Amino acid sequence: MSNVLLSVSGGHVILPSKVLCHRADGGHLIVNPPRDVWERNCLSQDELKEWALLVAATGRAMIETLPMLSNGCLNYWEAGNWSLNEERFPPGPKIVQQHRRVHMHIFGRSRSASDPDWKWGEAPRFPEYSESDEWVQRFDPLAPDECNNVVDRIKMILSSDARLPPFPAST
Repeated sequence: MSNVLLSVSGGHVILPSKVLCHRADGGHLIVNPPRDVWERNCLSQDELKEWALLVAATGRAMIETLPMLSNGCLNYWEAGNWSLNEERFPPGPKIVQQHRRVHMHIFGRSRSASDPDWKWGEAPRFPEYSESDEWVQRFDPLAPDECNNVVDRIKMILSSDARLPPFPAST
């Protein structure tokens, strides 16, 4: 079962039950839109704007609060393909509009990542659906204090007048 860390008008920040990136390698969160849709163009303009803002605030909060992301970055990945896999319940072909749900994975990318599938400077590698349950066993989720720090920072970002203040200059 996934853990809802934050619910706001733009959607929901989730600590997934099926973590796809170890916390030490950068961490993994999901941002769901405010309502279930199979494709992002099914959201209203206001819903899409608020969801995009929540995605950006979540990424920014991860970079600013997670020590393993010092001098690191993020990958944003809109997904939903495994939900359409014929092996997934219910077995067989899926009707995309009924089974796919838009969500944005946010993966921290640490320069010191130790897992070969998350090697710095390379694209992440994901397994086939049939191998995914075994593959995710090696990944630990973000710790409760890390999640709390990210959520606190998201709230600060979303409550600021500028909503997303500019990043400090790169060094």
